[in-house]
Amino acid sequence: MGKFAPLRRSEAAGATIIVPLNDFLFWGSLFQGLDRAGSFLQLQIRQMIVTAIEDGRLPLGVRMPSSRDLASLLKVSRNTIVIAYEQLVDQNFLVSRERSGYFVAGLPKQIGTPQGNGPAVAEIGCSRWNERFALRPSTFRNIVKPLDWQNYPYPFIFGQFDPTLFPTNNWRESARAALSVPEINNWARDMIDGDDPALIEQLQRQVLPRRGIRARSDEIMMTIGAQHALYLIAKLFVHPTTHVGMEDPGYPDARNIFGMLTPNVVPLRTDDQGLVPDDAFARCKLAYVTASHQCPTAVAMPLDRRVEILKIAKARDIVLIEDDYESELIAEGSELPPLMSLDRDQSVLYVGSLSKALAPGLRLGYVVAPAPVIRELRALRRLMLRHPPLNNQRVAALFIGLGHYRSHLQQVARVLLERAKLLDRLLPRFLPSCTWSRGAGSTNYWISCPADTDTTKLAHAARTEGVVIEPGDVFSMEETATRHCFRLGFSSIRTDRIEPGIERLGSVLARS
Repeated sequence: MGKFAPLRRSEAAGATIIVPLNDFLFWGSLFQGLDRAGSFLQLQIRQMIVTAIEDGRLPLGVRMPSSRDLASLLKVSRNTIVIAYEQLVDQNFLVSRERSGYFVAGLPKQIGTPQGNGPAVAEIGCSRWNERFALRPSTFRNIVKPLDWQNYPYPFIFGQFDPTLFPTNNWRESARAALSVPEINNWARDMIDGDDPALIEQLQRQVLPRRGIRARSDEIMMTIGAQHALYLIAKLFVHPTTHVGMEDPGYPDARNIFGMLTPNVVPLRTDDQGLVPDDAFARCKLAYVTASHQCPTAVAMPLDRRVEILKIAKARDIVLIEDDYESELIAEGSELPPLMSLDRDQSVLYVGSLSKALAPGLRLGYVVAPAPVIRELRALRRLMLRHPPLNNQRVAALFIGLGHYRSHLQQVARVLLERAKLLDRLLPRFLPSCTWSRGAGSTNYWISCPADTDTTKLAHAARTEGVVIEPGDVFSMEETATRHCFRLGFSSIRTDRIEPGIERLGSVLARS
């Protein structure tokens, strides 16, 4: 490897800046985070150089290593470095001088110098702000999943995705199509409180009819995921005195959203058929319902109970928020219609999601409701974020319109059904002391352990063995009611890892 030319003093804005001696340690540390085995090396290198220029580690006038030397140091092709340098020249981060090399072109002088806060200042600031908060959402009981769940060999968690099932090529084709000039002209404009009409049309034609739902365009609104939809609906309908019925156990984030707006969140009883339409339900003005797969028990509500709930809602003027969070990802048995498809009295506000079928990071949800409700929801959403990014909406519209969505669901359904059948065989073998529930089409099991089991401790012990599960206490309003339960998802774990993962989990449970 050739030696780098020594770095010299560099003058910027009239001041002399001492730059570090040019050695392998300096340049090695500059590119310390480079994933040489990863993809897009040229993009990684460009980003690292831009970051170093932005934060002052590479001041104005510093000479960059030759493309040959840097390629040798980073163990990448020389062409990768040449392309990175040329791109940075085009962006005015570097300047090329004939027979001299590449030099840092510098940045405009920043106003002021960032100042860090010492520990004492941080403590004072924390106390000062705590006194001013109108509420403390950080103290709410939430589902906790490790952010690095993909690093665990046996992630039995719900709501995440298996990267091997994501339709990468088809999504990439749709994204490329969305980046054509005509398409950019469609989605780059500000829609104020509107949505991409192409995506709304695809929902009407291909997505909602699968659930037996027919809706006009003015009865549909896009959201940043289903949870955003729940927040908007709650904000629109819940007064401080409103009695909101919440399935118990139920979805913690929905419970927290309602609890921010009213102290009258009423626990509603559930059984092996889902929500029980008893007197507590009949006294509510608003009720949150997961009929397709009760969250978290995963049981499917039978048709006669769905009809009964709608009958009571009509008689008592109850607004039903139906969260069809995973609809029917698995074609397993006869599909039951959602409440919205049975509703003839405009009692139901339907919340759906495209994220569960594709990937949660896409954050694509929607609401189907009577036009007057959608009109107010749009006005409310405008105050928060105007509309979800239209480029993402257009990619999704093209993905659905090109037939990729339907074929993707078929592929995912086959794989998930295989996993469900495998777990049906494995659970009695490795968790013999437990019982469980899972409705047809659901992607999780609700596991009930012996009554004295603390699944929070179980989950901690399981993680040391590489197994990730979700403790059940957070799903109930009374924290101890479901402490002996946990949720076992199977959409995010590879099929070949299910059996060794369940075996390890069974061993951990036997020792607890």
